[in-house]
Amino acid sequence: MSQQTTTSTSEVDAEDFADILATTRDYVRTVVVPREQEIADADAIPDDIRAGLAEMGLFGYAIPQQWGGLGLNLTQDVELAMEFGYTTLAMRSLFGTNNGIAGQVLVGFGTDEQKAEWLERIASGEVIASFALTEDGAGSNPAGLATRAVRDGDDWVIDGNKRFITNAPIAGLFVVFARTRPADANGTGIAVFLVPADAPGVAVGPRDKKMGQAGAWTAEVSFQGVRVPASALVGGDEDTGYRAAMTSLARGRVHIAALAVGTAQRALDESVAYAAATTQGGQPIGGFQLVQAMLADQQTGVMAGRALVREAAAKYVSGEDRRLAPSAAKLYCTEMAGRVADLAVQIHGGTGYMRGVAVERIYRDIRLLRLYEGTSEIQRLIIGGGLMKAAGAGVGAR
Repeated sequence: MSQQTTTSTSEVDAEDFADILATTRDYVRTVVVPREQEIADADAIPDDIRAGLAEMGLFGYAIPQQWGGLGLNLTQDVELAMEFGYTTLAMRSLFGTNNGIAGQVLVGFGTDEQKAEWLERIASGEVIASFALTEDGAGSNPAGLATRAVRDGDDWVIDGNKRFITNAPIAGLFVVFARTRPADANGTGIAVFLVPADAPGVAVGPRDKKMGQAGAWTAEVSFQGVRVPASALVGGDEDTGYRAAMTSLARGRVHIAALAVGTAQRALDESVAYAAATTQGGQPIGGFQLVQAMLADQQTGVMAGRALVREAAAKYVSGEDRRLAPSAAKLYCTEMAGRVADLAVQIHGGTGYMRGVAVERIYRDIRLLRLYEGTSEIQRLIIGGGLMKAAGAGVGAR
């Protein structure tokens, strides 16, 4: 079984990508945005929207073309992500794990046989892949994993419980991280397995009831005596899991940062429109200097975030920085988006606190971005520890 290394070179030229980006922007703003309330009320993405997303290739836009995807690199990914963020985040969540943290484990670390078995179906949207890492005692830092995988003849037997697993209720494949032994001088002892959702012993709990992001489904998943063949071990290596998780999460952090910028742009646009149309004392509230100050802070944050995302993506693609820059981008952009959403509610006044108003939904939806793919606190530890390590201070980055 040969393992292929992932490439950062895009398979789509600038002209073709401009068409993909324009088509995506148009679909988001003319098809999805008008149906945001429908999605929120149903807590689901309508079938026709899912079909439209699949037709555009969005279930596999970051998967190489040889495996059925569009083959976009991270600099192109973030441009799309800023468009995805402009509407309900549930839309992006539907195909986000296929392109991101789950799909990238296969792209970067899977064997040719594993890629051939799964990636084309993932890229088409036939299969939804879920990234099963988070547990009660292990989330932003995988080192605390309690899920175990034990070798039994030619098979592996997996036991453990995962929580907050995105797309678990509709997943066809779980990318499961499990400990095969305690960490030692030879490695972390964390492996990653490809587990079909219909494997005996896999049980998905009820959908989580969340603060926001209605239509984006998460749930607990238990693995009780789940038996998989040796061919399910990603890369055929027991120590691939930790590296695969860290690599996928780092890439995902740049994507989430871009998503946050897109949502912040939407909150800003809603704020400007409201300030221009709503009057107090016979004049638009946007004429008041304190409202203009809030709009100025929003605009500045969005522009800074967009520039940071593009720089981080470029450094990731070039290989210059795949650790600190992703963390810095995610930290700044997700925190910035939270501030922009808060200001949007403030500008709207009481109206902004009402259900059915876009900025109220955004305020709730965007809060999660500071938690997944590593909390803001974890990003600070990575950045600060990395700087000290580079300075030779004898402090390791987490």
